Amino acid sequence: MSEKELLFYNEYEHFYEMTNRSDAFRMFCKEAFGEDLSQDGFSDINQVNRILDLIPSGKDIHILDIGCGNGKMLGYLQKRTEAFIHGFDYSINAINTAKKLFKTNADFRQGLIGEIDYPTESFDVITSMDSMYFAPDMEKFLLQAMTWLKKDGVMYVCYQEGDVMPKTKNINTTVLARALIKNGISYECKDITKESYELLKKKRETALLYKKDFEDEGNMEWFDLLMMQTDCVTASFDQFSKEMARYQYIIKAAGQVADRHL
Repeated sequence: MSEKELLFYNEYEHFYEMTNRSDAFRMFCKEAFGEDLSQDGFSDINQVNRILDLIPSGKDIHILDIGCGNGKMLGYLQKRTEAFIHGFDYSINAINTAKKLFKTNADFRQGLIGEIDYPTESFDVITSMDSMYFAPDMEKFLLQAMTWLKKDGVMYVCYQEGDVMPKTKNINTTVLARALIKNGISYECKDITKESYELLKKKRETALLYKKDFEDEGNMEWFDLLMMQTDCVTASFDQFSKEMARYQYIIKAAGQVADRHL
């Protein structure tokens, strides 16, 4: 697949180049999300910390992040757990930064969902923070990723609807949930739409707080993007939730029978 065919490829190359030089964006992330992990989305430190509960204690623990960006989330998890971290992303700018930032017990690769592969039973935890949308075939990639998990491994997915993916009826009708159900894979799930609405409000308020910093850096295009990304929360939550949804899925390698929760 050529770069021109990849979803948001040029935008993300530009984004990760910006994150390397913008103090305003680093301050914005710290204030809005609780930690600067170069977030371009909805994952604050509370959502990231939920991953910690899934990481087993002990030595030789391996974590893979699908769409790892510049690796800062993995670096944060490694600092808290001393795990070996792995990540892949299609952005060469992101992967080059990750390799510079995290050199110990770390493996970062440029690659595409559906094309990159890992040995079976390699990982204790696999994370996907708003990256499963990039799978050209959700069912096929899900089955592939499940083979990467150790027998007692777990996958943690945060999944948004209403922007890249169309809004469906509920947590069990998403493209991801349908793929899980079809393949008989059990999952636990939680609707975090309200949580994300509040986070987007904070994201907007924080962007306004750092508007002058973005302007002084000559990075107003990123401020404008933050305003565009959060324009949806100028509406009430009732209206927002008719058009947008965000869910958290926990998928266990040992699960076989789909467990559906509304």
